[in-house]
Amino acid sequence: MKHTVRKAQLGDVKTIRGLVNSFADRGRMLALSLSELYDNIRDFTVACDEEGRLLGCCVLHIVWEDLAEVRSLAVSETAQGQGIGRELVQACLAEAQGLSVPRVFALTYVPEFFAKLGFQGVSKAELPHKVWADCIKCPKFPDCDEVAVAVDLNVT
Repeated sequence: MKHTVRKAQLGDVKTIRGLVNSFADRGRMLALSLSELYDNIRDFTVACDEEGRLLGCCVLHIVWEDLAEVRSLAVSETAQGQGIGRELVQACLAEAQGLSVPRVFALTYVPEFFAKLGFQGVSKAELPHKVWADCIKCPKFPDCDEVAVAVDLNVT
């Protein structure tokens, strides 16, 4: 399936919400409200098919001067296994590199996916800003069962 990767637009918000929240309903990620999506739409990168249908999304969220997070990575069930998730994460990593962010992390249930992209397992204790910024809102806090992974980027 041919697709393109681009920055999200306002018209994508409701579709992104449906995609992300379908995974959130199964406990695979945090749900997002329309308000949160509109507030953060510039952080989203999306993949769309030739007809413009949204296939997946991913966020690069700046956490601190030296740290960003890849989050809300979701690919529709019908489009999985086609490299879309990889392309979305790579687009976010390129954006992080362009912003001179030296380190990017993710909290995931699929660490092997991120390992293929150069991420390595890290202790959640290395991510103090993350814990207080978003994890406190999670229903699983403080008993998080996600795996923390991170990659160091070559920035100048």
